[in-house]
Amino acid sequence: MRRPGVMLVEDNPAVARQLRTLLAKEFEITACVDNGLSMLGLARTTQPDVIVTDISLPGMDGMAAAEILCKERPELRIVFITVHTDSSLVDRALRLGDCGYVLKADAGEDLLAAVHGVLAGGAYLSRSIAGHEGRLTRG
Repeated sequence: MRRPGVMLVEDNPAVARQLRTLLAKEFEITACVDNGLSMLGLARTTQPDVIVTDISLPGMDGMAAAEILCKERPELRIVFITVHTDSSLVDRALRLGDCGYVLKADAGEDLLAAVHGVLAGGAYLSRSIAGHEGRLTRG
């Protein structure tokens, strides 16, 4: 049985190593890049099922790159892994459809669940986001 493909986009090498190790337990890592422009290019060629991306990235931020890719491939799922708790960013992310929004502090507890959740057709919000309990929501 084929494991779902995940592209990881994180500009901090230490964090990228930790996230890659966590994700590789259950998913095929199709690529690991450190900026939004590389995310655009490699996502178009490797066709991952899910992109796990930081929002703050050099060149082009992860949110802008995700918005472009989701217009091109509506079936693509995105999980944002970030330190940003701003509700306007959470709302912007959720407008993309079935996506996840996980705080880096919660990654060990929430990241795998978020990827599984978006693959199943839902949105996942990190448990530490104000006003949320870490949940999967169905559209």
